[in-house]
Amino acid sequence: MQYERFLPYLLTMALVTYLVRAIPLVLIRRKIKNQFVLSFLHYMPYAVLSVMTVPAVFFVTNNIISAVAGVTVAFILAFHKKGLLTVAVGASAAVFLAELLLRAF
Repeated sequence: MQYERFLPYLLTMALVTYLVRAIPLVLIRRKIKNQFVLSFLHYMPYAVLSVMTVPAVFFVTNNIISAVAGVTVAFILAFHKKGLLTVAVGASAAVFLAELLLRAF
């Protein structure tokens, strides 16, 4: 590995991560009372997780049809309030079966 190239990237990533967490602590001294800001901060982790996860779900399989099958099964199971393990196993099984069917035809 080329440490001369890797180390600046690592240091930049560490600095940005630290600044994103440290700046609010330094600038905001009192409790936030604005409902809009509180709502925004409450839903931000879910939005970021969705933005990172959803595109990856559609491009991780060999075929977009199997990805759609997995997402569909996951949504149906989640809608029926099944547990996380059940949803993950069900979606994986749906992708596996869809891949098998697509290879057969």
